[in-house]
Amino acid sequence: MGFKKTAPDTRTSPQANARVYSRHNTERYSERAAQRRRHRTLKRGVFYGVVVALVGVVAAAGMWITSVMAKLNDPSLITQGLLATLVDSDITRDPFYMLLLGTDGRPGEDTYRSDTIILARIDPQQKQVTLISIPRDTKVEIEGYGTQKINAAHAFGGPEAVVKAVNELCGVQISHYAEVSFDGMKELVDAVGGVEVNVPDRIDDPKAGDVVIEPGLQVLDGEAALTFCRSRAFADGDFTRMRHQRIFIAALAKKVLESTDATTIVPLVNSLSNMVVTDLSVSDIIALANTMRGMDTDEIWSANVPSTTAMIDGVSYVIADEDELAEMMERVDAGEDPQGPQTSDVTGESSTIADLTNNTAEDFSNGADVAVDNNGDGVIDESDVIE
Repeated sequence: MGFKKTAPDTRTSPQANARVYSRHNTERYSERAAQRRRHRTLKRGVFYGVVVALVGVVAAAGMWITSVMAKLNDPSLITQGLLATLVDSDITRDPFYMLLLGTDGRPGEDTYRSDTIILARIDPQQKQVTLISIPRDTKVEIEGYGTQKINAAHAFGGPEAVVKAVNELCGVQISHYAEVSFDGMKELVDAVGGVEVNVPDRIDDPKAGDVVIEPGLQVLDGEAALTFCRSRAFADGDFTRMRHQRIFIAALAKKVLESTDATTIVPLVNSLSNMVVTDLSVSDIIALANTMRGMDTDEIWSANVPSTTAMIDGVSYVIADEDELAEMMERVDAGEDPQGPQTSDVTGESSTIADLTNNTAEDFSNGADVAVDNNGDGVIDESDVIE
């Protein structure tokens, strides 16, 4: 009879357990327990540290946005009355009108006039913009003040009065508003590192600034940009200045759209908040910039309000041609070429920003031989001549 082999019993006996957990091993197991507690404490510390850091970042971002919004949406200008006058729009999907104002206001002044008035139609889906300049001497009726020049509307009733006057004059409904003082514009240009502008005319005008600007493609700093946008030392005076202002706005838009990305948009918005007042929010500005990226700024449509000049009771006014203006605004509203004039007392013609930079003030004031890219090939040459 054989014997069956069995595996050795590896279980520890009570006596063995007693030896494992004897007083001789207490110190070792205490140290291991302490290590485990320290490890758990460390993990909790890292977790809580990350949470605190995230909360700090969110809080800082919230404080930054609040601070920027307080400046961008300055309640002394972006009033409830203005907001009630503006109409709702989806700025990344639907065409909308925005009023752009350049003012002669100085820090501490409560009332001032708008020196530059531009109505912009922006189509985010088509990446198309139309700029319509409104002469500052345009005759309008301002509620409570009677017949006035449109640039006085800001002094009488602030942005709300200007928006209402432009709505009435052009037969539109404005959705958004922005204004910048000339001092603010100078600082803004310097903040973005200058703006490249194709200057069509030589400017040597001490009344506009101490800078002399030669024609040609060049980078303008804040001082030069201000001189370029303010000078009226031309045959058709304010109309050349308005053309220059439209050229500059297109150049500034190109600089912003081409040079901003996720790393630069925050400092840009921060700079804007110190110089620009608008109803737009930070998220609106970022969304619109992203949507319009890739826009060909040379193809921005350009015109001014069809008008003549007249003396009324000893005051010189610009008188809008209501019929021509209504027809032009129908084209603008449809997203088409406005075919509006570029100077005074001249019938409308197709003009983009590129067309403006390829003609001098003398060309426009003469009302003839204005070079226009009629065939749309991006080059102005003999093929653009219309027989």
